[in-house]
Amino acid sequence: MLFMDIWTWEPDKREEMERRAAEWEFPEGIKEHGYWLDLTGRHAFCLYEVEDPKALLGANHYWTDIAKCKSFPVMDMKDVMELMQKK
Repeated sequence: MLFMDIWTWEPDKREEMERRAAEWEFPEGIKEHGYWLDLTGRHAFCLYEVEDPKALLGANHYWTDIAKCKSFPVMDMKDVMELMQKK
């Protein structure tokens, strides 16, 4: 399943976020589809596919002491429209 995460952090956590991001690799069971940073330097947006919910929990745990995450299950609009038309 695809998820879109929106991560936010306080300005005093920026250096730690940058340090961790430089060494970060997605764990097995998570396939990254895209990763973006906003130009203010306080938000990150990540689109990824999860095969194993345990991998998702482990990956998020790495960041939760310095950032907050809002996570949303998402689908491609074309797929949603096709499903809705079948109803």
